[in-house]
Amino acid sequence: MKKMIIRGGKKLSGEVIIGGAKNSTVALIPAAILADTPVHFDSVPDILDVHNLMKILDQMNVKSEFNEGNLTVDPTMIKDEPLPGGAIKSLRASYYFMGALLGRFGRAIVGFPGGDNIGPRPIDQHIKGFKALGAEVIEEDDAVIITSGPEGLKGARIFMDLVSVGATINILLAAVRAKGTTVIENAAKEPEIIDIATFLNNMGAHIRGAGTGEIRIQGVDSLRAVNTHTIIPDRIEAGTYLSLAAAMGEGVLVKNVITEHLDSFLAKLSEMGVTFKVNEDSIFVPGGDEIIPIEVTTSPYPGFATDLQQPITAVMIKAAGESRIVDTLYPERIKHIPEMQRMGVKIESKDGVIRINQSTELTGQTVYADEIRAGAALLEVALMTNGTTVIEKAENILRGYDCVVKKMTNLSADVEIIDED
Repeated sequence: MKKMIIRGGKKLSGEVIIGGAKNSTVALIPAAILADTPVHFDSVPDILDVHNLMKILDQMNVKSEFNEGNLTVDPTMIKDEPLPGGAIKSLRASYYFMGALLGRFGRAIVGFPGGDNIGPRPIDQHIKGFKALGAEVIEEDDAVIITSGPEGLKGARIFMDLVSVGATINILLAAVRAKGTTVIENAAKEPEIIDIATFLNNMGAHIRGAGTGEIRIQGVDSLRAVNTHTIIPDRIEAGTYLSLAAAMGEGVLVKNVITEHLDSFLAKLSEMGVTFKVNEDSIFVPGGDEIIPIEVTTSPYPGFATDLQQPITAVMIKAAGESRIVDTLYPERIKHIPEMQRMGVKIESKDGVIRINQSTELTGQTVYADEIRAGAALLEVALMTNGTTVIEKAENILRGYDCVVKKMTNLSADVEIIDED
C-alpha cells in the first residue's frame, strides 16, 4: 500500500509536461499482440496500469521492455493462454485483450475485468459486437469465453445501442483481422480511438472514419509494425493540471497539449472566469482569477469528459456561489465527496446532482483515494489546505498520473509517496 503526503498552502508555478494518454496506452498495449512483429511505442506514461499490462503480456509469453517512456512489445512468440485473474482483476482496461486475442487467435478466455468502482460499466455492447462478428460468447466461472468457430470472424454491420469507448475499441481490435468489412455505427469519437486506428493503419490495417460516428474496417491477414508509434498527450492529465493552475497557480505553463482535445473543458474554465493563453501545443494559466459558479454536464466526446468532473471541483470550491455537476455517464462517480467533506469542502450529491459551494476553511485530513480521478481531486484539495493531508490508497492515483510526485515538486508543491508493508 502507498500513502501520499501533501503539505498544502503553497502557490504553484513553473512548467509541467503532459505524458502520453493513459486511455490510449491501455488499449494500445493489448492491440500490440495483433502484430506479427515487435512493436515500439514512445511517450508512454509511467503509470501502474502500464506495469500491470506488462504482467499480463508476460503470462502470454509476450516480452516487453519499458524505459523512460519507450515501450517495446514483442508478440512473435505469443502463446494462446487463458487470462483468468491476477492483474486482470485489478485493471478494467484488461478487457481489451478480449478483442485482441479474438482477432489474433479466433478465441479468448479472459476473466471479468476489475478497475475503479465508479458504478455499473457493463460489457454487453462488447459482447454484442463479438457475436455480430460470428463469435460465440459464454460467461462462466467469473470469465468470458469467446470463440469464433472454424470459419473465423466475418465482417458485419454493428449498431451500438449506446456510445461506448471500450466497446468501440474492442470491436475494432477484433474486426481488424476479420474477413470482409465491418461497420461500427454510433461509434465513440474520442481522440484515443483515432490514436489506436492510426497505430493499426500504420501496421497495414484498413480503418476509415475513426473519430466519427461510423467506422469502417476492412479486415487484413497480417499486421507488421514499421515505425515507432508516438502516443497522443493525455487530455485528462492536462485538464487536471489546468484545474490546479486555476485554483492554486501563480503562473503555470502546461506543455505537450493537443489543445483541440480540451475545447469543452477550456470553454468551462473560461465560463468560470479563468484567464489563460492557448499556444500551439501549450496553455499558460496566470492564476489569481475571481471564479464564477457554473454548471457542468458530462457527455461523450466532444462533450465535457466524465474523467474531468472530479478534478474541476478544486476550481469550483473557490467560486462565490453554488456550482453544479451532472454526470450523465457515471452518476455514481461520487466517492470523492465524503472525503472532501472531511477536509471542509461544502459538497454534496443528491438526486444525481453534485452541488459545490465556496469553501474557505479547508483542513488537512487522512482521506482515501478509492479510484483514479477521485484521488486526483483529493490531491488538488489537499494542496489548497494550510495543513498536511495523507491520502491512503495512493496507488490509485499512480495508476493514471505519470510521474505525479516529480511533476508536482517541479511546480513547487510539497508532495511525497511513502510505501507501507
